[in-house]
Amino acid sequence: MILKRIKVPVKNVGETNCYILIDHKEKQAIVIDPAGKVDEIAEILDTLDVSLKYIYLTHCHIDHINSTNELKKIKGGKVLIHRNGRENLMNKTPMLAEYVGLPVVDVKEDAIVDDEDILHVGNIELKVIHTPGHTNDGTSLYCEKERLLFSGDTLFKGAWGRVDLPTSSFKEIMNSIMNKLLILPEETIVYPGHGDPTRIGDERPIYLEAKPKKD
Repeated sequence: MILKRIKVPVKNVGETNCYILIDHKEKQAIVIDPAGKVDEIAEILDTLDVSLKYIYLTHCHIDHINSTNELKKIKGGKVLIHRNGRENLMNKTPMLAEYVGLPVVDVKEDAIVDDEDILHVGNIELKVIHTPGHTNDGTSLYCEKERLLFSGDTLFKGAWGRVDLPTSSFKEIMNSIMNKLLILPEETIVYPGHGDPTRIGDERPIYLEAKPKKD
């Protein structure tokens, strides 16, 4: 397995992490959150001579989906997003393009995913975990064999995603983190949508401390 992280500068946002996960033996790849730098993504895929099976969107925000159409046009691949994302992509408002000063893009999914769906990229198995809170279509991807989690904008190193945006909810993001992500093995490496990787074991104490104490 090969994992590449590309840091994409996004206007008024900072840097968004785009990930390329590759089964080099089976020559298949998945790109997670193509925010930009499509030429660099394509060059990596071409150099390793792998086909792009999926373009996976962890949620509908423009800083994660901005170059979806361009990447699909160049390298193919099925665009996947949670079923709530279908309406968000059509509605455009939850995309936040105008909010951050970027042009609206017309992204259309090829298929939807649901909680606990399993994706196969070559011999790599990825489990979809619906993690609403930052958005109602937020998902994470978990590779149990490799102990990897792609958390989108749900869980960051020492923080969680914003909950003051359309379709967001503080209650839901806390539930997603505490009851869906922090139950994963503590050695699981978390690759977030922004910032540096962390580990479940390093994040768990933050939320346990914040949890109301029982008398």
